[in-house]
Amino acid sequence: MYVLTVDQEGSRRTGDRVDQLLDRLAASGPLAGAAPPGLTRPFERTAGDEVQAVVAEPRLAVDVALHLLDLGGWSVGIGAGPVDEPLPASARAGSGQAFVLAREAVEAAKARRPRTSPPVVVRGMRRDVAAEADAVLVLLGTVASRRSPAGREVVRRLRESGGAVRQEDLAAALGVSQQAISERLRVALWAEEVAARPAAARLLGLAALPPDDAPRADREGAA
Repeated sequence: MYVLTVDQEGSRRTGDRVDQLLDRLAASGPLAGAAPPGLTRPFERTAGDEVQAVVAEPRLAVDVALHLLDLGGWSVGIGAGPVDEPLPASARAGSGQAFVLAREAVEAAKARRPRTSPPVVVRGMRRDVAAEADAVLVLLGTVASRRSPAGREVVRRLRESGGAVRQEDLAAALGVSQQAISERLRVALWAEEVAARPAAARLLGLAALPPDDAPRADREGAA
């Protein structure tokens, strides 16, 4: 299981933005609309300017974490491990190792240096694999943060369509040539991000396993 604990940055300067975040998560990104498969407990305020959710699928955890980084202004901690069953109806009432790891992760994300690095940290049952998942997420977050506004807009539209929209349709909607769309996607490293997200999810999945189980899962994945 994967617990995401997310804390607002600079709330003393900007005021509490938790309700705004919950509205934005419901309106856009991987949690928009009907609850996706794998969302075990939705985001809710836990205390102060912090929110928490429980996710059963590593791919969804990766997608949500990267979406939060795109929104900006939030430190993201992911705890990968077991939770105490049965889970209560509310994420904030949950307990178990994944919750402990998520708390450790978000505190590390808030303290991450340099501050130019994306504030996301993974902690898991296997520390070595969690560190690898962390590194891939930081790399993906860094790529996204360096996109131009035009590149971010094209990527946003592609992502929200599930990759189904055609480039010529994007070009028409944005009033530019198809060549311009292709160039924006190339500079934004969109194809590279799409290719790397499954690697982050696979590492996150391995990080959640007890150390004795992870080598067997590695062998099965390679078979």
